[in-house]
Amino acid sequence: MRKTSTRSHFTHLALAAALLLSALLLTGAPITAAEAQAPGGNYSGDFFIITSVNKRNHELFLKAPTEVTKLVLVSDKTEFLDQEGKRMTFADLHAGDTVYVTTDRSSAGAEEVAARVQEGPMTSAILHSRYLKQ
Repeated sequence: MRKTSTRSHFTHLALAAALLLSALLLTGAPITAAEAQAPGGNYSGDFFIITSVNKRNHELFLKAPTEVTKLVLVSDKTEFLDQEGKRMTFADLHAGDTVYVTTDRSSAGAEEVAARVQEGPMTSAILHSRYLKQ
């Protein structure tokens, strides 16, 4: 049985995410009222795909639709919500989940700490409103 490296897994995950985002951009799919009112309604923060969850160090490795990656810490003050806005825990998050994250700078100013992490999809309505403003 062939072992797949973690790096290879993340590369495939990133490629799949980029292809999905590209497909949404290129199709110009119409935005419906139902799609604009997706579960959870308004998502605040920036959209990311979780590439890795380090539960021991309380870290999330995130990738934005622009392919920019960042490390975000979580604390006991971080609020975790599912798509419907119901509370969840850090342990519920996994690589591949799509989330909206709001952050604060740590007291040292060097690291970002997640204030809120909410699971949520990147619908074409959200994509158009955030990235394709005219």
